[in-house]
Amino acid sequence: MAEYARVVTFEADEAAIDALVGEIRSADGAPPGVAAKRITVLADRATGTLVVATRFGSEEDLRAAAAVFEGMSPPDAGSMRRVSVNEYEVVLERDAS
Repeated sequence: MAEYARVVTFEADEAAIDALVGEIRSADGAPPGVAAKRITVLADRATGTLVVATRFGSEEDLRAAAAVFEGMSPPDAGSMRRVSVNEYEVVLERDAS
């Protein structure tokens, strides 16, 4: 069965990156209505780029979560602006070794 990923890129300063990571770490699982399997947060602090990739077990779960994510606000700390949102089918995943 295919999995899907929602990949969102932000421009964010240090304070916003730290605030978002803190919010995710302190959360007790995914937000209500988000049936995520995994979340990966990537930061390039030198360029102020933040990428949040969220994995889902089905396209339906991805679509339902997108509506929840659209209603969310950025952290209160720092400055953050969404640059792009992309959705993908995961076609291959394997260990490198």
